[in-house]
Amino acid sequence: MKYCGYLLVVGCLGLGAFGMIAKKKPADARPNIIFLLTDDHRWNSLGVMGNTLIKTPHLDQIATKGILFKNAYVTTSICCVSRASLLSGQYMSRHKIEDFNTSFTPEAFQNTYPMLLKSAGYQTGFIGKYGVGVPKEQPAKAFDFWAGSDKPQPDYEMKDAQGRFIHHTDKVNNDIQAFLTNLPSDAPFCLSVSFKAPHIQDGDPRQFIVQERYKTMYAQDSIPESEKANPKYWQSFPDFFRTDKNIARERWYLQFDGNRMYQESVRQYYRLISGVDEVVGNMMKTLQDKGLADNTVIVFMGDNGYYLGEYGLSGKWFGHEESIRVPLIIYDPRNAKLQKKVNTQFALNIDIAPTIVALAGVKIPAQMQGINLLEMVAGKNKRLHREEFFYEHTFLGTPRLPKVEGVVRKDFKYMNYLEHGYEEFYDLKKDPDEKRNVAKEAAYQASLTQMRQKYQDWKTKVR
Repeated sequence: MKYCGYLLVVGCLGLGAFGMIAKKKPADARPNIIFLLTDDHRWNSLGVMGNTLIKTPHLDQIATKGILFKNAYVTTSICCVSRASLLSGQYMSRHKIEDFNTSFTPEAFQNTYPMLLKSAGYQTGFIGKYGVGVPKEQPAKAFDFWAGSDKPQPDYEMKDAQGRFIHHTDKVNNDIQAFLTNLPSDAPFCLSVSFKAPHIQDGDPRQFIVQERYKTMYAQDSIPESEKANPKYWQSFPDFFRTDKNIARERWYLQFDGNRMYQESVRQYYRLISGVDEVVGNMMKTLQDKGLADNTVIVFMGDNGYYLGEYGLSGKWFGHEESIRVPLIIYDPRNAKLQKKVNTQFALNIDIAPTIVALAGVKIPAQMQGINLLEMVAGKNKRLHREEFFYEHTFLGTPRLPKVEGVVRKDFKYMNYLEHGYEEFYDLKKDPDEKRNVAKEAAYQASLTQMRQKYQDWKTKVR
């Protein structure tokens, strides 16, 4: 199959573009920073993460050159909250953005990583899905370049500035090219890029909508189903969870009800991710062509994971690995000591903001709860090595999305369904795939009591 190597429809310069082309290599010694975010991208849907079917050569190459974080997670698995955590470096319990209608306060927004870098002299750009608060309150004017969506969830099928049909991933590509082609000065830049892919198109029976040129990709591949697709795992949930009113079950019927539907849905999911990878390849080529590659740090992450039929579920929200674990890559071409590394420490979405702020030479604000991941990888500060983290998801509630909080460690995972007092407890050393809830087993009561106490401590600590 032949894919286009470059999508040069950059006539949309009216979207907050900078103007005339200037010198591209900054005299400022600080790095340029590009943060790339995918939507609903689970950790093992990259080639470099061990997936032998998916084709992501450009992301794999960046990961091979930089730092691949094997244990990256989100602290809340839903886009509005996770994006607020990415921008602010805070748990939901502190930033208080718990739904799709709450925006940052003006004061809080000034302490997000783009605004901190802008105050420090960086040129800032934003492209794609912003996803925090209602669209009319999006901070378009706060950025030097804005190509965000005017919808809370952008459509895949769009029209460009000339009224021509375009897929959202291709529009993101064009906006990246416009940004990089029209940099205004020698000042360093911070560009935040947020893809819709591989999120479904809500309300559309097609669910995953891909570009025409990707429709035959993976067509000959047979996608193995997880053992956890067995109906017994769905049946093991308690009555309050095991209902067709549960959104994760509703979406399962639309995407994974039967092997034929499963096969095509996962192929579509993979096609959307491969489309993102094409854009990343185009971006890297442009950085190289313009002499920017050697001074541009690339950070790539997913905003949350995605059930591909495991437990009879689709989507995210709950505390299983499929929902909360995501890909994370950081590549700093300037620092040989932070290249060609694989890191197995816990890395979180709340770490993105402090890491970017530190890269720019800006002091990390005290209210940020994350850490500088590059300092952690360097190994000079052992206090940055986490043993555990807090998980929280309280949007909607039962029956649509039962509220859940908990604590994740490498040996145990504890989840508490707040409205029902129902507990999940997994022994991750013996059961890394989380197939057996041992919360009621006598042999685990001492460990469960310890995790309950940790959970109570964390509930206070994260505020």
